[in-house]
Amino acid sequence: MDKGILQKWLKAGLVYEGQLQSTTAGTPQGGVISPTLANVTLNALERDLLAHLEERFGRTKTKKLKVNVVRYADDFVITGDSQETLGNVVRPWIEAFLAVRGLQLSEEKTRITHIDVGFDFLGWHFRKYSGKLLIKPSKKNAQAFYRKVAEAISNNKTVRQEELIDLLNPMLRGWAQYHSPVVAKQAYSRMEYLIFRRLWRWSKRRHPNKGVEWVRKKYFHALGSRNWVFAIPMPQSDGSMGLLDLYDLPGTEIRRHNKVKGAYNPFDPVWEQYGEELRQGRMAHSMRYRRQWATLYLSQGGLCAHCGCALTDETGWHDHHLVYRMLGGSDAFSNRVLLHPNCHQQVHAGNIAVTKPALQ
Repeated sequence: MDKGILQKWLKAGLVYEGQLQSTTAGTPQGGVISPTLANVTLNALERDLLAHLEERFGRTKTKKLKVNVVRYADDFVITGDSQETLGNVVRPWIEAFLAVRGLQLSEEKTRITHIDVGFDFLGWHFRKYSGKLLIKPSKKNAQAFYRKVAEAISNNKTVRQEELIDLLNPMLRGWAQYHSPVVAKQAYSRMEYLIFRRLWRWSKRRHPNKGVEWVRKKYFHALGSRNWVFAIPMPQSDGSMGLLDLYDLPGTEIRRHNKVKGAYNPFDPVWEQYGEELRQGRMAHSMRYRRQWATLYLSQGGLCAHCGCALTDETGWHDHHLVYRMLGGSDAFSNRVLLHPNCHQQVHAGNIAVTKPALQ
């Protein structure tokens, strides 16, 4: 670890309400640098643990132990073939590794469990059911999110319906999209039901002298195949009337996570093309970025910026940065062009300079 850099971060101070406050040690809870410092502090944990096991048991037996480390900042999970391996070999080494860095395991959060019982990690519950691994939103995470939504509804008893929808939608969308790579449909439906009950109480409380049917017609509407949708009629840009509705949790599309190559380094220009392809895959589901691709496509006249041939659905296309992002290139239109996938590979393999086509 570069202790000089670490010391500078710990004593850099923090800005609170526009005022710089000095710090002599530590970082504020939830500070943006905390995960980075955790990664710096725990760097080499995975590599050194593997080296320790190979030195003690040999390479062949180490592979049979099936010890693997998955770490996210200061949270990590270590898997192994037996409880004895994890309890008698791995845990003592981890405790010694942390002690050198002035850290220790949290007794409350640390436990050894069987995969058939399962464990929570990063808001998800990992467990094997009849030999099949399923990852679901953890109960603790769902309960914490529901309390947050319930508190938001309770604290806004008198606001207009559209204001409450605008307040809740980003919360619901963010939670749903975080869990979209896992088995979350059941959790979505359960959360929608709990939130519906809260919103129904919120609606009835505002009109204690009105009947149930009157309250339902005022605050809940049918939208497509969905009934009892918390929504309000709102004028659209074309002058027609539409519905501003609450985010549809069960309607969130489940998209399985594609594993990123372990050797991928986002700061190594050798991996630039791979990073661009990862970014394009993430952007494919965003309407905002689809509009960007359409703008790039029109600005190039529908032609590849390298070979000059047509870009079609059959050929496909890749979003290429003229100045690599790893070298400081921006995401601005002036620094991006569309290329055929094969042309994209040739450009990176041959380090070929591509020119931005003139706007016709």
